[in-house]
Amino acid sequence: MNEIDVYIGRQPSPQKEICRKLRKIVLDTIPGANEEMKWGVPTFARGLYYIVALKDHVNLGFSSKNLSKKDMALFDGGGKTTRHIQIDSPNLDRERIVRLLRLAGASRKPK
Repeated sequence: MNEIDVYIGRQPSPQKEICRKLRKIVLDTIPGANEEMKWGVPTFARGLYYIVALKDHVNLGFSSKNLSKKDMALFDGGGKTTRHIQIDSPNLDRERIVRLLRLAGASRKPK
């Protein structure tokens, strides 16, 4: 069992189930997305994405580097260098998540 399994395993429900589903979506959508614990939470693709379980929901975070203002409006919230979507149910909107993962990943590629 690795650190990410431990992190997810110690979360209460429904955060545990949400984290498991998000992890699978990230790994299925982003080929070769290495995963590691960074900043105390699971991160993927060298910190491009992260999952953080909070008291009553889970945030899937994205690096906002090179995202346009129009693109940033597609997220629920964020900070200076990241954006996130808030998920409070294991009934995920997989299509939206995959679209945002690809958008954030594409913004990191040289133009």
